Amino acid sequence: MKTEVSEMEERKGKGKIMCGTLDLSAHPLDCITLIISFTSPRDACRLSLVSTAFNSATESDAVWESFLPSQYQALIPSSLSFSSKKQLYLSLCENPLLIEAGRKSFWLERGSGKKCYMLSPRDLTIIWSVDTPWYWRWVSIPEARLFSPPCHADWV
Repeated sequence: MKTEVSEMEERKGKGKIMCGTLDLSAHPLDCITLIISFTSPRDACRLSLVSTAFNSATESDAVWESFLPSQYQALIPSSLSFSSKKQLYLSLCENPLLIEAGRKSFWLERGSGKKCYMLSPRDLTIIWSVDTPWYWRWVSIPEARLFSPPCHADWV
């Protein structure tokens, strides 16, 4: 991939404007991979369309591992296996994991790689409802994603 580069350069006092090209695909693949790893998942996908060199770099496990949370290995059940870090990343975006004995759900936001959590209502403490059951009641919903039933406010 070549990009236009314009720069003013004094050459022998003539003050010429020099135009040239910069071949980004001439850089080593490891260098391109490192640069892409500092972008976002969305940018990495966009950059994969720029050239075959960029596409090869964005398929690297090093790029996709940089988008995963630092302790992702502790979150992944041993029963799951993935052929690449990109496949793991996309799975964490599309299939939330139940963590902490099913009390929380974890997933990644696809475009940015930000960590997302959904908390079980049973893990929350409502101070003024501890000894006053007439304020809150737990309603069981079989389709609920977490193992705990959601709470319902009778009075707020």
